Amino acid sequence: MHHFDRIDGALHAEGVPLESLAEAVGTPAYVYSTATLTRHYGLLREAVDAHRDALGDALIAFAVKANSNLSVLATLARLGCGADTVSEGEIRRALAAGVPGDRIIFSGVGKTDAELAFAIDAGVRQINVESGAELDRLIAVASSRGKAPAIAIRVNPKIGAGGHAKITTGGATDKFGVPVEEAIDLYARASASPHLTPVGLACHIGSQITSLEPMEAAFRTLREVVLTLRANGHSVSRLDLGGGLGVPYHGQTDTPSIADYAAMCARVLEGLGVEAAFEPGRLLAANAGLLLSRVIQINQRASSAGEDGRRFLVLDAGMNDLMRPALYDAFHDLAPVRPREGERLAYDLVGPICESTDVFARDRMLPPLQAGDLVAFMSAGAYGAVLASEYNSRPLVPEVLVDGARWAVVRSRPSYDEMFEREPRADWL
Repeated sequence: MHHFDRIDGALHAEGVPLESLAEAVGTPAYVYSTATLTRHYGLLREAVDAHRDALGDALIAFAVKANSNLSVLATLARLGCGADTVSEGEIRRALAAGVPGDRIIFSGVGKTDAELAFAIDAGVRQINVESGAELDRLIAVASSRGKAPAIAIRVNPKIGAGGHAKITTGGATDKFGVPVEEAIDLYARASASPHLTPVGLACHIGSQITSLEPMEAAFRTLREVVLTLRANGHSVSRLDLGGGLGVPYHGQTDTPSIADYAAMCARVLEGLGVEAAFEPGRLLAANAGLLLSRVIQINQRASSAGEDGRRFLVLDAGMNDLMRPALYDAFHDLAPVRPREGERLAYDLVGPICESTDVFARDRMLPPLQAGDLVAFMSAGAYGAVLASEYNSRPLVPEVLVDGARWAVVRSRPSYDEMFEREPRADWL
């Protein structure tokens, strides 16, 4: 569900015409819908709260890596959403957006001592420890600050899942977390330290997961570890279930409902008496955003012997603006903002980047398009702007947040002078 609909034939973001936004801020540009962010958070909150007996007063902590725009984070923070973070920068963003420290989870496989110290001083809810080496460093850092931060041990259940090999994080060969046996040992070591407060376990097996089965198997592994730890005399009060539930990229993927997901989690945790945490990213943000682009030209390649001619739709958005198709072979629906009448044609969707990987899709069937037409890459609110770069010396894409009939630029497009000012020339040049 999203709030990008056609009014009088033209695509709008809530009550704002995309044509007006393109004229005001230029293209390419990311556009986010407040109503969609609000609705998606509300659906998950309602589903989780329906199982309070099994899930406790569950925390929903938005995965900041999915969309770190301060206004997006502030929108969610005002709804009561927490933050799942993987760097000091993300913790700082969450705090700046109004997320209190006690609703921030600090995850990540490579936290530095400086980042651990910052997280402790910020009073984050918990630090998810991912290795024995990290545990030792955290004990030393916490000791130096005279504090005993709450921690969870991230378990690698050897169950990998996700929409692509590059977004699978729970397999035996993935770098995240520790095996069950090591998790039990690390929890005991943490319990023996006066500088740590172990409170639970965490796991996250992948992203864009379209079946509940692997998630349920992973959560049942966590349940067994909880029972083992308690049998060994340890207290376990929290389970961080991560995120990863897939979203329908405009009808391309069948995904479990949020209600079924919450019911499954409750079924697995029933009777444990723990407080659950969820770390959705894509689930809240993907369909809440789009990338607005304009057709530069159409390059028609003539047919040759044994080869069909290609029709290249050259857009002003490139792989540096939306990396997911090049990085993950990801699908994004392309919607003309104001479709033309006529027979649908096959286009190769490409950008202006000097790379053969700058291809969004091949043989995409679309209404006829012309130079100057506006189009929108749908479901681009997660892992879109956060992965963007200035490759080919192209300015970063601006971001716009819409709320009903009002809108605001929430990250501006830098000028070339602003880009160059970040690179002071060596004094001998």
